[in-house]
Amino acid sequence: MTSRAADRARYDRATAHLDAPLAIVDLEAFDANADDLVRRAGGKPIRLASKSVRCRALLERVLARDGFAGIMSFTLAESLWLARSGFDDVLLAYPSADRAAFAELAADPKLASSVTVMIDDPAQLRLIDEARNGGREEVRVCLELDTAYKILGGRVRIGALRSPLHSPVQVAALARAVARRPGFKLVGVMAYEGHVAGVGDAVAGHPARSRAIRLMQAAARKELVARRAETIRAVRAVAPDLEFVNGGGTGSVQHTAAERAVTEIAAGSGLYVPRLFDNYTSFSGRPAALFAQPVVRRPGVGTVTVLGGGYPASGAAGPDRSPVPYLPEGLRYDPQEGAGEVQTPLLGAPADDLLIGDKVWFRHAKAGEMCERFDALHLVEGDRVTATVPTYRGEGHTFL
Repeated sequence: MTSRAADRARYDRATAHLDAPLAIVDLEAFDANADDLVRRAGGKPIRLASKSVRCRALLERVLARDGFAGIMSFTLAESLWLARSGFDDVLLAYPSADRAAFAELAADPKLASSVTVMIDDPAQLRLIDEARNGGREEVRVCLELDTAYKILGGRVRIGALRSPLHSPVQVAALARAVARRPGFKLVGVMAYEGHVAGVGDAVAGHPARSRAIRLMQAAARKELVARRAETIRAVRAVAPDLEFVNGGGTGSVQHTAAERAVTEIAAGSGLYVPRLFDNYTSFSGRPAALFAQPVVRRPGVGTVTVLGGGYPASGAAGPDRSPVPYLPEGLRYDPQEGAGEVQTPLLGAPADDLLIGDKVWFRHAKAGEMCERFDALHLVEGDRVTATVPTYRGEGHTFL
């Protein structure tokens, strides 16, 4: 029996009393992935990206481990909820225009001391001030440096369209604007190199493309090391008591951790290891989060139909954004239908061994987005479900 077949047998036994659709987290794999992230971080703390987990119980499990400290959140409403839930170091990774939430933040000493907000434009400071509604608490601020790799005089850009602050001079200018403005405190700088951390460099069946990606990433890392260091020197000249410099992501942990200017690493997806992380040479993790759909039809030889399953991931639309049939091995989508909203045909020899009611296990393309489809995660240890915990959705929250 292959290791994947053994996992399927375990998951089927563990959830035999549960009807699909359902989602699980294999805690042995989850904890092993956490250990690997800590090892690759080389002693620097890892700030846990909540959008990649979206389950308070699992956030608490990870933060109880050595090597993890603080949360990187994805909306201001989520940040306030987490702070009220007892998480006392929450960095909002994206700028917000949630005026009501800013009013809450500025009016509550506990929230204001626990949450740091992201800016990359003086207009965001004005929006926060206009939203205060009388609140006088000092707002903790982090600046975001654009990490995109620009070549040919800037005519070619590789990297996400995020912050407009690309040069050390631009970041330092905004740092001075924060320092001059009452009611704000500059505490951090973030720089997320998504074109390195979030792009696999070993694309199956595309050796030339994979080599090109590796060459690009090596050049991008070299350029960013120098620019990030220069930026932090410039910002510390304005704010010498800067508390943190955040960088990286699951795919670049060891590279970013090696930079002297960086004080902490951001990561989260590497805990669940979704399918997009199958294409990396820098690390390999164990798939820990899966969802199961039940077989509801057997249309013909070599074909079964499962209920639902059309859970595409965010990003540019394409086959790599669809979940992948994982267990039993050897199933594939019908190219004419793909993953459907209410039913999904699956083709392949293993279909003939599946009965009505059997489970087919899938891996999502991304990590936390799976949790937007399920109210609960069943935590598996060995061949037993040892706990069932709510996702954000199960607690009544869909922040985006």
